[in-house]
This record gives sequence, structure tokens and C-alpha cells, in this order.
Amino acid sequence: MKIADLQVFLTVAELQSITAAANQLDMSSSAASVALKRIEKLLGAQLFVRTTRQLRLSPEGERYLPLCQQALDLLQQGQVVINEEQQSINGEVKMAMSSEMGRNLMRTLLNEVMEQHPDLSLRLHVSDSRVDFYRDGVDVALRAMTKAAVQELNLYGFKICNIPHFLCASPEYISQHGAPTTPDELSQHNTLLYKLYEVMHDDWELYQGEEKFKVKVKSDRAVNDGDIVRRWCVDGVGIAKKSVIDVSADLLTGRLQRVMPGYHIPVTELWLVLPSRQLITPAIRLIRDVLKNKINGLREQLIKEGRLSEEEWPPAFD
Repeated sequence: MKIADLQVFLTVAELQSITAAANQLDMSSSAASVALKRIEKLLGAQLFVRTTRQLRLSPEGERYLPLCQQALDLLQQGQVVINEEQQSINGEVKMAMSSEMGRNLMRTLLNEVMEQHPDLSLRLHVSDSRVDFYRDGVDVALRAMTKAAVQELNLYGFKICNIPHFLCASPEYISQHGAPTTPDELSQHNTLLYKLYEVMHDDWELYQGEEKFKVKVKSDRAVNDGDIVRRWCVDGVGIAKKSVIDVSADLLTGRLQRVMPGYHIPVTELWLVLPSRQLITPAIRLIRDVLKNKINGLREQLIKEGRLSEEEWPPAFD
């Protein structure tokens, strides 16, 4: 079974369209259809239910999808290993990311990559402001965005993961002020706000099932740096709304605890994006794969220790 065929299946399942998948994979629709037929012939099962208006996964396709993703991940990891021998990981990587991601997760991850590949050099652009690839001289960026935004901006990208967001506070804050259990109670607590481009993010949207709550929160401090929001939260001076990736270490060590777990915040996505396909180098592919594995490891650890459920942090291709 061809790796490219598996990628076609996953992309069609994600976009629910052979034509859209073919466009994204830079191939013809007929070639994508042939790839699906090859897989279905080998499996002896129909993976999609096709109608004139809709394309959706069959029951067999639903069961095969997560297994296919796992298989493709393993095969791609094997390709990385072989490519490391055949293609040297070297050159300069000019990469942009948020201040919080740069100071914490990516700083240590990139240190590990560069220890293994001493011919690789790094130029980081770390800022919560949106980078301009050409003005700022950046080749690749980590951004919280959607597939639609990637396509609208005419970028090339790899989805790294889904990103859940939680309300959290330190044990000291909860001991002193208590923990809110409803949106009305939340509005009486001090919150820690993120402010960017003079926009104060003080309207928090929460959901309980299908019911939506919009809370105007109060705060005695705001900052244009997400990592300071996290540090303030650990200091015990308020409640923060944070990405689970940014607070994973704090949740695992007990420095922070979830607040109002019965309410949820819509999941966002983390993408590695580039302005041109020609900028996708072996080094960038390696960083992508190492980052995916790192975040998958965090997800598994948080789920294992009961900090969140599998449903709260859906896998990237669910």
C-alpha cells in the first residue's frame, strides 16, 4: 500500500471532497479517485458512501481512519530516519512563533533538534504580533489558525494539532477566593487578560453542551504577552483562559488547576505554515514531526493522569 494513497484517504476524509483533497495535494481528481480505489480493493471494503451531493465515511471508513493515521505517522517517522541518512539536516531555519511558545515548548524542543544536527542554525522571530514573512525575513511560522485561513492566505501548511483551552487558577488563588462554578460566579472573580493591538480580550465565551454563555470579565491587569498571563496565574493573582499546550506542565505539576471543567471553550488549531512550497526543507519536516510527537506525548500524559478527557483534546485528524 502506497504512503501517498493513505495521505489521499486522510485528506478526503478531512475535507469530505475528492476534488478539494486533490487540489490540496496538488494532484488530479482522477488520480485521487484511483488512489482511493486501490485502498478499497486491498481492504475489500468501501471506505466512503458517495451520493450526488455528499461524500462521507462508511462505517468501515470510520474504523479505518484512526488506524490509517497511526500507520501513516509511523511510516513518515521511518522516512525521516532514512532521510536523515540520505539528506543532511543543515542550513538556516528562520522561524516565527508566539512569545509563549518560543520561551517554553519550542525553546527546549529546538535545542534538542540542534544537538542532534549541529550543522543546523536557527533564527527565531518571537512575538505575539502577526509576522509578515517577507518584511520580517521569516521562512516558516507556527500559528493558531484554521485550514480555511491557511487556504485563504494562500499559504502552505501542516496541521500540528488541535488546541483545547481551559480556565485555570493556582491552588493558592482557589484557597483564598474559591473556584467559580457558573458564568455568573466567574464574573465576580479577578481574571488575567491578554491584550493585543489595543484589543482587550475581556468577553469570554463558554459553552455547556449547545448552550452559549458570554461573560464580561473584570480584571486588575492585562498584558500583550501570553506567557506573563500564565505566570500571573501561577502567582495566584487571578483566573486565566489558556491553551492546554501552554499550561500542560503547570497542570501536571499541580501549579495550576482547571476551573469550571463543566464548561468548554471552542477548540482551535496549531499550524506550521510557509509562504512557498519550495521552503519546505528536510529540517522543517523534521521540526514538524518532532513537534507533533512532543504534543502527542503531552496529550497522552494529560489524559492518562486525568487532567482532561480524550474528547476534550481531539486528535488532529478527528
